[in-house]
Amino acid sequence: MELGLKGKSALVTGGSKGIGLATAHSFAREGVATLHLAARSEEGLAAARAALTAAYDVTVHIHPMDLASNENALELARRCAEVDILVNNAADSAAGPLHKLSDQIWRDSLDMKIFSYVTLSRELYAHMKRRGGGVIVNDIGNSGENPDADYIVGTTGNAAMMAFTRALGGRSLDDGIRVVGVNPGPVATDRMVKLMKRRALDWYDDESRWEELFDKYPGKRPASAEEVGDLIVWLSSERAGYITGTIVTIDGGIASRRSII
Repeated sequence: MELGLKGKSALVTGGSKGIGLATAHSFAREGVATLHLAARSEEGLAAARAALTAAYDVTVHIHPMDLASNENALELARRCAEVDILVNNAADSAAGPLHKLSDQIWRDSLDMKIFSYVTLSRELYAHMKRRGGGVIVNDIGNSGENPDADYIVGTTGNAAMMAFTRALGGRSLDDGIRVVGVNPGPVATDRMVKLMKRRALDWYDDESRWEELFDKYPGKRPASAEEVGDLIVWLSSERAGYITGTIVTIDGGIASRRSII
């Protein structure tokens, strides 16, 4: 299927691993000409760039920075002002129930999950509006629609980003811009393993039992990062040109079943 992405440019935050890196590879396969990848790990970004440029005809720029800092988010937006597509993906919400989370943990998590997304969206939206078009995809998470007291920071941040995406995307076509969201459930990444171990500790007092939690999923497995990345890329494409203000859930039926995880 021709997605109409050839020659486009995209910024992917959290692009050194997991969903972000899988999304970058999917963009490159579809002919995106220029990729900007941002993440905290310079080493990880360099490895990502090397792998992408070895496999595809793509130019890759890397931006090692912590997007929990508003100044860094503003600087990244300045560097990437001309991109056609923004994928907000960098986030690291802490696991655990309310009584185990300090105010600082809340602020650190939400600086990444809400404020970096909002800042980059606001800044790049203005440039897209000036040019007459663009796409913003927010990688959010299914706990925003399936509230989870044992992941209360993530649940809160994700619900806020769902509302932000729907509100902005409901108006954005006036400016030729689409804004959409993706709600993954568990995805086979290092971050998922960390969260699952935390939940196994809460449930079973034994983090080594984290893989037992897969039995509670309708699909009996997590999604792959590639499955989520391919969805993000399709939503960024001309084939999804009539989709805006919408959240697409990719969680194997967890939220629809109202599963407890």
